[in-house]
Amino acid sequence: MSILIEIIQGVGSIAIGIINVYIWVVIIAALLSFVNPDPFNPIVQFLYRITNPAYALVRRYIKTTIGGLDLAPLIIVIGLQVVIVLLSSLLHAL
Repeated sequence: MSILIEIIQGVGSIAIGIINVYIWVVIIAALLSFVNPDPFNPIVQFLYRITNPAYALVRRYIKTTIGGLDLAPLIIVIGLQVVIVLLSSLLHAL
């Protein structure tokens, strides 16, 4: 039974790592939106392609534009941080 718990904790740790990487991707994409990068740059296209579905999901349920500033990236980062805390507490309870 302890092997199963170790596998679950390992998979959970990998999931937390992936969530942390996605948080950084969201932050980088949000910062890039301030400098108006070249839209044909493959890195910029990748960042927008990977973050736009999450932005669209948040924007569908919450008004994110306040004073001309889009708060969707902030809402996503806070939400993912909450998921990390919950997942970490579940993994440590095993």
